Amino acid sequence: MKIAYLDCFSGISGDMTLAALVDAGADRTYIEDELRKLEIEPFTLEWKRVNKKGISALKMDVVLDPETAPTYHRHYSEIVKYIHRAGFNERVVKLSLAIFEKIGVAEAKIHDIPIERVHFHEVGAMDSIVDVIGVALAMDSLDVEKIFSSPVPLGSGTVRCDHGIYPVPAPATLEMMRGLPIAPTSYAVEMTTPTGAGIISGLVDEFAKGFPPMIVESIGYGAGTRDLPNQPNVLRVVIGKADPFMHKFQIHHESIQPVADHHHDHDHHHHDHDHGHSHDHHHDHDHGHSHDHHHDHDHGHSHDHHHDHDHGHSHDHDDHDHNHDHSHDHHHDHKHGLLHDHGHSSHGDSGTSSSCVKQ
Repeated sequence: MKIAYLDCFSGISGDMTLAALVDAGADRTYIEDELRKLEIEPFTLEWKRVNKKGISALKMDVVLDPETAPTYHRHYSEIVKYIHRAGFNERVVKLSLAIFEKIGVAEAKIHDIPIERVHFHEVGAMDSIVDVIGVALAMDSLDVEKIFSSPVPLGSGTVRCDHGIYPVPAPATLEMMRGLPIAPTSYAVEMTTPTGAGIISGLVDEFAKGFPPMIVESIGYGAGTRDLPNQPNVLRVVIGKADPFMHKFQIHHESIQPVADHHHDHDHHHHDHDHGHSHDHHHDHDHGHSHDHHHDHDHGHSHDHHHDHDHGHSHDHDDHDHNHDHSHDHHHDHKHGLLHDHGHSSHGDSGTSSSCVKQ
């Protein structure tokens, strides 16, 4: 799933959002061609690279036709008609209307009038209409299915608008951010505009203080108009996929086996060749099963196998009177404590080792 993360550390506005999305890879030609379908006065989009406190960012401005008088005030219902008549695809219409509806509802509440009668001022100006629909077209171009955002700094101080001097955040901005996470800022300026608040409240699905789990594909920086003294005035947009490969980043460990401690103490002096060959093999396996040929296997289950083999063979090997009396005293006393003391103390110390393998 394609996702977008709006990193609003310096606030958000419509032009910053559109520029950041284009910088992150949205099709600029597609956006400009579609915007020309709007039945409003002529305009062009101007794009340029700027540097904001060391960050290279894209700046977008709506340039009006100097020979056409601009319209600065439009009703909400009029803007909705523009969007429906333009012939945008269904997704672009839905996203555009979602943003304007949030702005319209906020203004209607503040002025205590029905939404159809809301008379937009700054937000009704053509550049704001272009910003909002341009953002919807950019999201469509990038195939974004889910939008995340950081908490949003709103700013403080005052701002001048058509109604006079207003506190920051503007009433409509604050109304749209109701129930959504905001962030503190030390700057006494407007960090988030009403259009920016409309984008946040109308489009964002989830908020996160850090990046959501994702595979990053592209990053875009959209520049604001003013310069901030101690930080870049940019909006950062990160486009990517929502953790589709998380299952590939797993670490597998082999099971750890207990280490067997083999002490083979072959005590040949216990091989009493009495040339009657009375083999008393005393193998003390310190395996935790104490083999005592007497085989003293201490396995926790005490099997007392007392094999007394008396073969009575009298072999005459050279000078040795091997009286194979094979008195094998197999005394298997199994006790599972893993204590094999192979009384063979000679040839070979065999121990198992295990390892933890990181793949």
